[in-house]
Amino acid sequence: MESIISFFVNKAAQFPNNTLLWEKDRQTFKATSYNDSLNIVKQLALGLKAYGIVPEQRIALLSEGRNLWLMSELAVLSNRAITVPLSTKLEADNDLIFRLQHSESSVIITSESQLAKIRKIKRKLPQLKQIIVFTPNSSLEEDELDIQQFIDSGKEVLASDARAFEKLVADVNPSDIATITYTSGTTAQPKGIMLTQRNYTANVEQAFSYINIPAHYRTLVVLPWDHAFAHTAALYAFMDTGASIASVQVGATQIETLKNFTNNIREIQPHVLMSVPAMAKNFKKNIEKGIAQKGKIINGLFGFALKLSYWYNGTGNNKGQGIKWVAKPLLKLFDTIIFSKIKTGFGGNLTYFIGGGALLDFDLQQFFYAIGIPMYQGYGLSEASPIISANTPRYHKLGSSGKVVDKLQIKICGTDGEALEIGKTGEIVVKGENVMHGYWKNPESTQETIKKGWLFTGDLGYLDEDNYLYVKGRFKSLLIGSDGEKYSPEGIEEAIVDQCELIDQIMLYNNQSAYTAAIVVPNLEKMKALANHYSYPEIIGMIEKELNIFKLDGKLGTLFPQRWLPSTFAIAPETFSEQNRLINSTMKMVRDKVADYFKEEIELCYTPVGKKADNIKNIENMKILLR
Repeated sequence: MESIISFFVNKAAQFPNNTLLWEKDRQTFKATSYNDSLNIVKQLALGLKAYGIVPEQRIALLSEGRNLWLMSELAVLSNRAITVPLSTKLEADNDLIFRLQHSESSVIITSESQLAKIRKIKRKLPQLKQIIVFTPNSSLEEDELDIQQFIDSGKEVLASDARAFEKLVADVNPSDIATITYTSGTTAQPKGIMLTQRNYTANVEQAFSYINIPAHYRTLVVLPWDHAFAHTAALYAFMDTGASIASVQVGATQIETLKNFTNNIREIQPHVLMSVPAMAKNFKKNIEKGIAQKGKIINGLFGFALKLSYWYNGTGNNKGQGIKWVAKPLLKLFDTIIFSKIKTGFGGNLTYFIGGGALLDFDLQQFFYAIGIPMYQGYGLSEASPIISANTPRYHKLGSSGKVVDKLQIKICGTDGEALEIGKTGEIVVKGENVMHGYWKNPESTQETIKKGWLFTGDLGYLDEDNYLYVKGRFKSLLIGSDGEKYSPEGIEEAIVDQCELIDQIMLYNNQSAYTAAIVVPNLEKMKALANHYSYPEIIGMIEKELNIFKLDGKLGTLFPQRWLPSTFAIAPETFSEQNRLINSTMKMVRDKVADYFKEEIELCYTPVGKKADNIKNIENMKILLR
């Protein structure tokens, strides 16, 4: 069994001259080799020890993805201390304060661009002793130090004792807690997930069950590096095979960083990209917009090529079977004249995406598979380090979350906790070396989640006969009818957003009621256009008409059980966003908070007045939305 530190040291010995990290310095990306990275980690680790860092001390890490992010984590872990990775999306408010206080972080390592947040709240953190800053360009305050001071201190230690680092890490154990990663806040209070060094290395081994990342591959990590998915699937998984990792050039704002991402793709020319559904939808939208600008003929050809490709590909595992072979020559032509041109926008080397973070719509999977850069959906959660299953180039079924990884036990359990047979939907439960140690300072939640070594994920799904996992939604987000019957809403919500052009976001709600209601966020751009020609009640009627395509007499009336479709809906006066805390940092809807935020609207839905969609409250909310 390897710790993260022994893993890293071994990889540096195996691939000393390979590039580990790419970071943009002004105009160009500069490469840092495995060996050079190790030397910096040695210096920083010894500098931290000289400062007084001790085992099990919590060290918060708040920064955009960059070389020093990874090096700092490795240096902390070399001291058997614990990293607390924090999302840069956290604001200087209670969410950030809670994590720092709850973890009892006494040191914060931060980039200069995040330093202002810490300065605003540090007086509320009595346990905080030191702030360490990446490459500061302005003067530091009394309790702040430049990280270069620690690196220089480590150099002095090594000058007097060349084996100082080897002596330091000799005591590192695979069972040492590596990180405390906080959940995204889909529940009332975030929980600190304790992952050991072995949790990570075990999950890296599991990640390579059905996939290979050649040493010459590069990835550009646009997802936050604190995110469990990016953390394991990019940083440590790519390290395992001697491949390289590039960070996105940080901009002055989030929007500027996203613009940099587009340019960085062309510069780095990645072979693999990590993606989440929100990003996938944006990629698809931009591709379709670019094609539309080329005129009706190209747009028409593109549409035909997609349909033909969908038919030929099937679910991937049955691609080109039977009579479908006749389409192969034509698809090859379409790839040459259309699809290959799209790939150049991603740098030209991109072979596939690895999708995670949430359920990816089947339509999106079909789309990217058709244009020749598949988005292989996987499934996991932070408590499992996070990878549980994955589609790969060798083994994939579109619509599934892939094969369950090796060295992981899995069962699907009913409400009584008993294992169900193949094909039956229940709670996904797993057991393996990647399962978390527990929740920090929360034994009650730990006992509820881990039972006899089995991790109860809280997610619904089923296994097919080939051991592919199909995830159906959150167990805790179930709609519950008045008779106690339960149903997962995610599939319905995704279908509504996909099929209803006037709806941007929707959350279904049923808490033991006679019928299901919904909170609807209309498409703002379309609403403004319609408001020039129609009254608010007429526009609300159009939204209702769109929703009715899922009713029995509608064109999609057989897709879902009717009792779980919304009998009425409330118009939300604002979008679900990270700013109002209704979307978390992984772009997932926080259902409990949405229900509480729009409590008045939901209660109205269950009255005779609210049962009519064009009620006064909906009209008022539409006016507020369009201000």
